[in-house]
Amino acid sequence: MSSAHHSHAPGYRALRWNMDWITRPLFGLALAAVAIGVLFLAPPFFATLVVAISIVAAREWHRIVGKGRAYRAETALTALTVALSVTALLVTRHAWIAFLVLAAGSGLAWARAQNRDPHPLWQAAGALYLGLPALALTALRAFEPRGALIIVGMFLIVWATDTGALIFGNLIGGPRMAPVLSPSKTWAGTIGGSVTASLVFAAYIWFLGGTPGTAALFALFFSIAAHGGDLLESFVKRRFGTKDSGAMIPGHGGVLDRMDSTLGASVVLALLVFLGGLNPLFGVAG
Repeated sequence: MSSAHHSHAPGYRALRWNMDWITRPLFGLALAAVAIGVLFLAPPFFATLVVAISIVAAREWHRIVGKGRAYRAETALTALTVALSVTALLVTRHAWIAFLVLAAGSGLAWARAQNRDPHPLWQAAGALYLGLPALALTALRAFEPRGALIIVGMFLIVWATDTGALIFGNLIGGPRMAPVLSPSKTWAGTIGGSVTASLVFAAYIWFLGGTPGTAALFALFFSIAAHGGDLLESFVKRRFGTKDSGAMIPGHGGVLDRMDSTLGASVVLALLVFLGGLNPLFGVAG
């Protein structure tokens, strides 16, 4: 088979029926309903959900970088670090204290893995990879007056990006974007995902009474963060020879497989809001 054929996805001609067509949207909708339902409760409830998801993701992360071996101590340390950093942020309302907790936990994980694992830096990276998004989501919900609406908007961009990329990539096929890194990702899917995110987010802002044109342009570019989160996890899995992070969520794989785009997008959004002064509701009245 030629290299040119390898560099192109076949598109709709290769589609075959499988149960993922049912389980993926069903479980995706169920998870979305839970996330949004908890989001509109008090911030500590949402923070608790974020921490709970991070704990499950910590196990997947350490199994990936440990090539299937269960690094229980490192997993527990990463989970505890994320939980303590989120708690510190909520209690003290000082981000620098939460960052210190993350740095300390990451350092301890590195020291613990020094004599047990050939990749101690990857073991240490788990606390940052999961902790920074956890802090970003918690801060957006707790410290922004309309944080729940902002996070819903981010979720819509991420979910629309992922869904659009899946649909357009499978239907159109064509040149693969990064065949070595993520063989299933095509340029058609990437562009289709960004356009889908732009339309969905514009509709959301229009529904809330904001400026849909500006929102559409923002989502078009912000979807790059979602694509980036997906590619980052693909890189890590490819680096350690793993196809899926787990099998907990039918049709999606593991928690990290479902959350990879959100991990990247949440950190970028928090930086734009808290450091860049962005109002991601684009004219929605308070």
